[in-house]
Amino acid sequence: MASKLDLTFSKTAPDGDHAVICLVGAKGELLPTLDKALAASVIAAMATAQFTGEAGKSLTLYIDSVTVILIGVGEGPASGTDAEAVGGRIMGAVAALQSKRGYLPDQGVEAGMLADIVMGMSSAGYQFERYFTEAGSKEASVKIIIGGTVDASDDVIADRLALMAGVEMARDLAFEPANHLYPVEFADRCQTLVDLGLDVTILDDAAMAELGMGALLGVGQGSARESRIVVMNWRGGGDEAPVALVGKGVTFDTGGISLKPGKGMEDMKWDMGGAGAVTGAMKAIAGRGVKRNVVGLIGLVENMPDGNAQRPSDVVTSMSGKTIEIINTDAEGRLVLADVLHYAQTKYKPQAIVDLATLTGAMIVALGKEYAGMFTNSDGLGEQLSAAGSATLEPVWRMPLGKAYHQQLKSHVADMKNIGGPAGGSITAACFLERFIIDTPWAHLDIAGKAWSDKSTATVPKGGTGYGVRLLNRLIDDWQPVSLDHPREN
Repeated sequence: MASKLDLTFSKTAPDGDHAVICLVGAKGELLPTLDKALAASVIAAMATAQFTGEAGKSLTLYIDSVTVILIGVGEGPASGTDAEAVGGRIMGAVAALQSKRGYLPDQGVEAGMLADIVMGMSSAGYQFERYFTEAGSKEASVKIIIGGTVDASDDVIADRLALMAGVEMARDLAFEPANHLYPVEFADRCQTLVDLGLDVTILDDAAMAELGMGALLGVGQGSARESRIVVMNWRGGGDEAPVALVGKGVTFDTGGISLKPGKGMEDMKWDMGGAGAVTGAMKAIAGRGVKRNVVGLIGLVENMPDGNAQRPSDVVTSMSGKTIEIINTDAEGRLVLADVLHYAQTKYKPQAIVDLATLTGAMIVALGKEYAGMFTNSDGLGEQLSAAGSATLEPVWRMPLGKAYHQQLKSHVADMKNIGGPAGGSITAACFLERFIIDTPWAHLDIAGKAWSDKSTATVPKGGTGYGVRLLNRLIDDWQPVSLDHPREN
């Protein structure tokens, strides 16, 4: 990861060519204290430009030797995502300057709101530049100094920066090419999180074979690279049962023998978006010192079409003992999750489980790229995920489950097929996962449309979004016990 943002805190104003950043209210009120002469010039220039401080608007002024950046906040920068958007606009405005230097004087806002502004700056400043080697390929850094008495050691600032570190890790993992990020390498990167206090356990092929994980291992058998399961355990909540977070980690998905078309296959490096989200979420949970028990589990495979690859018509036996007829080898993520979900429940006895996966293209057809699809057997869990998604701008939309969809998974040679018919593809995929849930409140998030973006926003650059890290952290922060309200209909 590389960030364009070079952020520092200072109690004194800097010397040199730093642009002065001012938040402007809806009535043209300048929030920071400015020199009277400069303030008068700024107000006059605002009138000329008809800049009223409307939220979402910005204006850069050049007054004598001083550059002033005006950021409209309307009735005031509300905390949370509104304040983050302000931070993103600050980052964008300073980045557009030749000097790329800005100074944000004390705005008189409370520490939590300032922390959200910092979060927005940090998110907007993310860049993945690891593989650039030519001079001039990398973006110049943007230096922003924040004035006042708050600094990076303040609890609320430190909390946001730890959260952003998790988001950045998830983005990094999504950006990495598959020749550099494969299951063993992914697992090794997870191992570094022990420095934050996480217990990290890695299961190799032999360990998974001993556990009978034929569904996951079947996906990976066509690759020269071994598969892995990584368990990241955070014990911050005493004796309570953990909340389990499970992620699909297909580090590259060719489709296997059911080979995908060549066009756009390069995008399949981010088919590990669910695993990236869970890994980033666990890093943030540990870095923030969350007072809950949370266990993150990710299944890591590479889906390749060599002579040892799984074939359509194969029958595999999952860790649960249930048999699966393989109809399409490109419906591989659900096979990975089947074994990881069973292992998570039998090993850790979680009070609830949430899985995230770039599972189906059908989810993008259904919801576009505006929402992740949510499937759940627990109304309470669904409500908490919806609230967390709304609060973090990582929204989810509840989708149905039910007996009628399960009928599509009937096989005449095994307990189930790994794919249904052409209708309701994301729903039947979720129903497949539901068959591996053992009397546990559960939610499945299909994030196929959210893990990667083809366009930038004020706070999320184009590419790997890190979707899910903030959603899961908010879920854990606000967690309330839930019940299983809708057992599977056989």
